[in-house]
Amino acid sequence: MSNAENNVDPALVRELATILDDTDLTEIEVEHGTLRVRVSRQKDYGVGHAQPLTYAPAPEHGQPAPAASQSGASPANAPASTGPEAGTVPSPMVGTVYLSSAPGARHFIEVGQQVAEGETLLIIEAMKTMNQIPAPRAGKVAKILVENAQPVEYGEPLVVIA
Repeated sequence: MSNAENNVDPALVRELATILDDTDLTEIEVEHGTLRVRVSRQKDYGVGHAQPLTYAPAPEHGQPAPAASQSGASPANAPASTGPEAGTVPSPMVGTVYLSSAPGARHFIEVGQQVAEGETLLIIEAMKTMNQIPAPRAGKVAKILVENAQPVEYGEPLVVIA
């Protein structure tokens, strides 16, 4: 590998940091040839530590496109709380939430629906990869705290299972 391939362009790092600021992302990674640069930052939300979660494989079907937001799942209808509600499923990653497998398809879950442990609650797209988010336990969907095509951060509450 030549010396030129080992050098990281400081302007590139600054540009990636600017992208983080402009988009409110917490991490960005770029790969070109043998060079890989990752710029990340930690945000302080004043919230306790997120629970460890398991990841499910991405679906085998095509990538869903953003759809119109659903007014029935508005977090504005939820009462304010001082901490995470019991049964809250936090986001295991930064990405974009999709409530169905494809535009116009039926949502994976609805409020009041019974779910089994491991059943898909929603999908989070992260770095062009669709990640199914499974129910950590069986129960009844009490609240859906996100809307379709909404960006989410790591640890952000997604769903409450009672």
